[in-house]
Amino acid sequence: MLKSMIGIVLMGFFVGQIARRMRMPALVGMVLVGIVLGPSLGNGIAPEVLDAADSLRTIAVMVILMKAGLGLDREKLAQQGTVALRLGVLPAAGEAVAIALAAMGLLQFDFATGLLLGCVIGAESPAVIVPGMLRLKSLGWGVNKGIPDAILTGSALSDVLLLLVFSLLLAFLSQGTAGGITLPGGFTLSPWQLLPLQILGQIGLGVGLGWLTAHLLISLLAKQNWTQNAVQDVLVATGFTLLLVVLAADFPVFSGYLAVMSAGFFLMEMDAPLARRLRGGFDSLWVIAEIMLFVLLGASIQLDVLGNTLGVGLVVLAIGTLVGRSLGWYLSTLGSNWTWKERLFLLPGNSAKATVQAALGAIPLAQGIPGGETILAVAVLSILVTAPLGAWAIPTFAPKLLTRGEVDPTKVAVSQRIVLLAAVDTSPLAVPVLTKTAELARRSDAEVIVLHVMRMDDPPGVERLRAQAKRILADIRYRFIVVNGSVPEEIVRAAQDYDVAEIVIGKRGHRPLDEVLVGSVSQAVLESSTKPVVIVEGQ
Repeated sequence: MLKSMIGIVLMGFFVGQIARRMRMPALVGMVLVGIVLGPSLGNGIAPEVLDAADSLRTIAVMVILMKAGLGLDREKLAQQGTVALRLGVLPAAGEAVAIALAAMGLLQFDFATGLLLGCVIGAESPAVIVPGMLRLKSLGWGVNKGIPDAILTGSALSDVLLLLVFSLLLAFLSQGTAGGITLPGGFTLSPWQLLPLQILGQIGLGVGLGWLTAHLLISLLAKQNWTQNAVQDVLVATGFTLLLVVLAADFPVFSGYLAVMSAGFFLMEMDAPLARRLRGGFDSLWVIAEIMLFVLLGASIQLDVLGNTLGVGLVVLAIGTLVGRSLGWYLSTLGSNWTWKERLFLLPGNSAKATVQAALGAIPLAQGIPGGETILAVAVLSILVTAPLGAWAIPTFAPKLLTRGEVDPTKVAVSQRIVLLAAVDTSPLAVPVLTKTAELARRSDAEVIVLHVMRMDDPPGVERLRAQAKRILADIRYRFIVVNGSVPEEIVRAAQDYDVAEIVIGKRGHRPLDEVLVGSVSQAVLESSTKPVVIVEGQ
């Protein structure tokens, strides 16, 4: 089992990076690793790991939904609230019905079995959509109108709807009937009549339990201080949110995934500093969870069931997306302030299938539903086609179809490479400049450019600078660069070329800054640089 876990993590990571360097989504490489290692080909994953695959996928989906909740923006949701609600119902329902009708004609299913297939295929994948939307938020695409937030919320709500209808249809098809309830007075409600109440209950209880969990976490982590660092904060938050998912499986009266996403959202609203710490921790957890999720997803794919349904399965998927889901997208955004380009973005941004299909695809076959093998084959096909396509299309088409706005760092983690520029000469002032630069770099995990502009040939002085940099920046990634030319111009040029966050430069003596810098190199850099300048005072 341990060897399998090591192989999954290492192969998944490196093949994912190879895919990324080939300008493909990393998940494509991870899924391929799963297919190669899985039972269909290499059989290189221990049975214990495969038996635990559902639990491991559940943990990974919990992590990504928590990230989604911590990244939601209440103001943007209020701005696009009705659109988000409609996106949670109409596209999924439209796709499910369109697939049901297509299956009746192409696969000779009855309507109930076709709708069962529609519920499996119509569900959207949080594992693809959530990181895609969070990346768009971190870059600013569509944030002015809250488009990523609307898609995130709609995706979670649509999965609640389809999972409920799926369970109802499964009971009906496997048992021939599905029991209702009898109210006082002898009035009986059928399962179809109960469905709206179940949906409201799942959503209402899910949001309510998310609110309670957020309050509990704030009380334990922020007010009572049971933890001493961010790692412990994430550990406790992971335990409670995973408990929500487990309880939802045992007591299916609320949506566990919606509860997790709501907990993150309410944490963001009620205690932003705690939410920011948790967001960083869940970002780190996702590095491992993503690999496990998509490698195990690939391992669950059964290649032998695809052959006979490949062509007709692609037609069914196309009808579901281009007819049913497209109609739902149009109706969802009707009357909104979305442009036609922003509406068109829903095609790449809101179509990916993966985790739900992997979880539900084999259930009809296991329960002996006629056509179960075909349902599994189409579910597998939807993963192979839409997951990598969606992961590629979201970042590719966002710049073409969405408008870029200002990023709100309080709502989403903005990851960027930070570079500092230390401008030094061969005087004793180089040591405090390098020391201050090292201090700043350690705080922000930054890289450093050590720049020396030569005004005269001084090999011993340059070598002494190299030695000082090597000693002071021993635990920091840095580059030592020597150039010739005008000192202020070369400093400003290097700052622009390397897109540095700050320039660190020194001044001599203890006289006021406005007196000592007149006509000096530091003054020239201050006046001409568009980057912030940190002045270090020498002895």
